[in-house]
Amino acid sequence: MTADRPVTLAAIAGAHGVRGEVRLKLFGEGAEALRAFSVFDAGGAKLTLKSVRPANQGAVATFAEITDRSGAEALRGTILTVPRSALPPLGEGEYYHHDLIGLPCISTDGTAIGHVAAVENFGAGDILEIEKPGGKRFMVPMTAQAVPAWDADAVTVNAAFIE
Repeated sequence: MTADRPVTLAAIAGAHGVRGEVRLKLFGEGAEALRAFSVFDAGGAKLTLKSVRPANQGAVATFAEITDRSGAEALRGTILTVPRSALPPLGEGEYYHHDLIGLPCISTDGTAIGHVAAVENFGAGDILEIEKPGGKRFMVPMTAQAVPAWDADAVTVNAAFIE
């Protein structure tokens, strides 16, 4: 896990009003979490956050570099990232979804299973989607019983949960 790997926090969904505000689709903890960052990488350009507020399923933001509706519309689809090193430190037992994606998975009996293809959350907690060699996927709850251990190198899955 590299400290400067970009982490996607939001995407510009389109313009909001005529003063350059943009609608954001969020990929993190919500609008409040974006306030921790002042500058975002936006496809090679830098955008400086002036304000952000929750709206519908996303947020509405104002950036210093976007001053009118046409400027906001021109950035539709732009991904907003920050370097991994800019994220807050994690507490014991915490993880960032993007740190788990791509990690190899091993069974508690030592067998290689595949890799973490995605981390989903349908409301009752995180679920790892694991892809086996050959493309078959299965899901495992991210609980201490199902996933007794993980680190920067691998995810260990309880053999009883492997399909």
